[in-house]
Amino acid sequence: MNLKNTYVVIVALALSVCFGGHYQTNEALAEDSTTTLYLQMASSSVEQPVAPEKNPPGDIPDSQVFVKYASPMGGYALDVPEGWARRTSGGDVVFTSKVDGLSVKITDAGKMPDSQSVRKNQMQQLEKTGKAVVVKNIEDIKFKNSPTVRVVYESNSEPNPVTNKQVRLENNMYLYYRNGKLAELRLWAPLGADNVDQWNRISHSFRWR
Repeated sequence: MNLKNTYVVIVALALSVCFGGHYQTNEALAEDSTTTLYLQMASSSVEQPVAPEKNPPGDIPDSQVFVKYASPMGGYALDVPEGWARRTSGGDVVFTSKVDGLSVKITDAGKMPDSQSVRKNQMQQLEKTGKAVVVKNIEDIKFKNSPTVRVVYESNSEPNPVTNKQVRLENNMYLYYRNGKLAELRLWAPLGADNVDQWNRISHSFRWR
């Protein structure tokens, strides 16, 4: 064996040791590099939860005045904070104030969902399309003998259009059903804000008309 052939054998053996006993061609090495790069890009493209703020804004004041909002097209009414900006689309509505908000979305449904069906349907869709969604609790509850499903979850906010900053949010979602209609009430505020009493008032005030 001449010197050139000896060198080739040594290189091949070294490559075999480095790659678990399998000799890889230049094409294979290039393919592995491409795969690694793709996996790194895919991992980085998944939105991660942003860190919650230490002293988050978003507490609804105890002195907040509430007013009744009724939707003729949606066929429902509920108490909402006075002065919040409102945006409507048919029977759907969104109220916002800085980083706080509430929304009602109306859809058709064949029956009242329960915690199990919500986990399989609504929450799976939310986790796919939401912003780093983490579900904390799903439970069946009753408001004045009316069955309701409550979902507690965390998510990232949409980026601020000016600063591009995101806020970690706490969300409460309530599902109400009547005569083929499903109402999805969502309440959100920065994670750590204290809105328990105000959110209880809003969620308990929902009524079909």
